[in-house]
Amino acid sequence: MKTKNLVILALLAAIGFVLHAVMPAFLTIKPDMMLAMMFLGIILIPEIKSVMLLAIVTGVLSAITTQFPGGQFPNIIDKPVTALVFFGLFLALKKYRSSIVSVGVLTAIGTIVSGTVFLTTAYFLVGLPGPFAALFGVAVLPAAAINTVIMVILYPIAQSIAKRTKSSTVSVIEK
Repeated sequence: MKTKNLVILALLAAIGFVLHAVMPAFLTIKPDMMLAMMFLGIILIPEIKSVMLLAIVTGVLSAITTQFPGGQFPNIIDKPVTALVFFGLFLALKKYRSSIVSVGVLTAIGTIVSGTVFLTTAYFLVGLPGPFAALFGVAVLPAAAINTVIMVILYPIAQSIAKRTKSSTVSVIEK
């Protein structure tokens, strides 16, 4: 793993941490803004080692800032699962994955997967403060919409930066 890749991943995790820390909670669930940064990191550096490292770091950082009662373990469990699902879908869309529409759809799907895994894990480990469907509708669906908008804005910027710097880390963007 290159130092440059680690720096990119660290910056994305730090940005995600700040976004996650300042996002207000709705019905004790905070929309996970760190997911958008994790997804961007997976798109920029589509290597399994980088994906897993970013997923673990993102899970721990989300656990630190969670306001969900007992949400630490669900955060740590949900990020690697979500990262692997997102990465798998990203690889499966080889022909279309550099499209802004594909990136937006993948982000929405990834956020919904993350919310589902988080709520399911929380349900079994600590219980939920309300009905699953209500929490899903109040936190997961808005987070999916917000993350998709963020990704649609950030992806072209990252793509432009990668092209200008002729980055060897961003194999998807160069193709």
